[in-house]
Amino acid sequence: MALLRPFTALLLLTVLLSWAASQTPPLPLLQALRAQAPGSQGWRGGAASGQPLRYMLELYQRAADHEGRPRRGRSLSTNTVRLVQAASHGGQPWAGRWYVQPLTYRLDAQSEAEHLLRVTVAYPQSLPLPRGRLLCAVELLPAAKAPAVLLSPTAPSRHGWAEADITPYLSPANSSSGGTLTLRHICVRSGRAATAAPPSPADPFLLLFLNDTRSGTLPEPRRSRREAGTLLHDLPGYLRDAGGDKSDCSLRSFPVSFAQLGWDHWIIAPHRYNPRYCKGVCPRLLRDGYHAPNHAVVQNLVHQLVDANVPRPSCVPYRYSPISVLMIQHDGSILYKEYENMIAESCTCR
Repeated sequence: MALLRPFTALLLLTVLLSWAASQTPPLPLLQALRAQAPGSQGWRGGAASGQPLRYMLELYQRAADHEGRPRRGRSLSTNTVRLVQAASHGGQPWAGRWYVQPLTYRLDAQSEAEHLLRVTVAYPQSLPLPRGRLLCAVELLPAAKAPAVLLSPTAPSRHGWAEADITPYLSPANSSSGGTLTLRHICVRSGRAATAAPPSPADPFLLLFLNDTRSGTLPEPRRSRREAGTLLHDLPGYLRDAGGDKSDCSLRSFPVSFAQLGWDHWIIAPHRYNPRYCKGVCPRLLRDGYHAPNHAVVQNLVHQLVDANVPRPSCVPYRYSPISVLMIQHDGSILYKEYENMIAESCTCR
């Protein structure tokens, strides 16, 4: 799938950005992200902050570089991770040295393309206090009056936070068609007793590890008003500086800032997206570096020696790489997702 058809697509982008409110940018990644934008139907998101945001930022930095390119050898075994925060809390949690807080989580139904592989809960395991420490654990409260299950950490503690795998305890209803999950956050205060209860610890949150099988297929975006920012004004000057049409077929840069689109309050990382595109004239002699098929070589010879009405081969992207995006979703959850075939890496003539 070609990401951008050279000059025509960029001119089309200029036209679309100047259209009245209901239009959608033609860049594939922007089309996919438009479905998550504020103002879309069902949006309940807000500003992400605190430990959930820090946790996902660390996950993103381990999995991708500052441009969003997935790192080689990254430890993630999937292309999508969704952080889900508690939807409701219990009553007054503190009772002397003990902190007991029931928490309910909504597991919305996943799309048919998203396969749930694993669910973990991240929780504060050991936190410092002015006079001691706060030691915490998490219990899973099954349905049908079954006894609570004390969860054991399955990953090393990071900054006082641990992860426990709860996948084996999920019922088919929770893992496939949505539902609720109830946990009990239990902490005990060690050390010298204080006259007042310390601040409540941060709530545990769920991490849903999903495999999106769409393989780069993009969802149909919802249509709603957006602000184009300064991108429309910057694009004509950018195109003038991009080089003449007579240059050989080569890879060109086309950076898009999410701040320019007014999306930086819900797209956490990366800050910019550079899909790049291929532009220029295919040379008479197609070098091996172009990876041109035999048909393109023959078509070039026909254009030069037989019939000039036969067009030259077109300069198009040859190889692509994915991009990783960290964003806030409609329901306020934080999503890490890898989108396939979003950055052009080389060009060919065909």
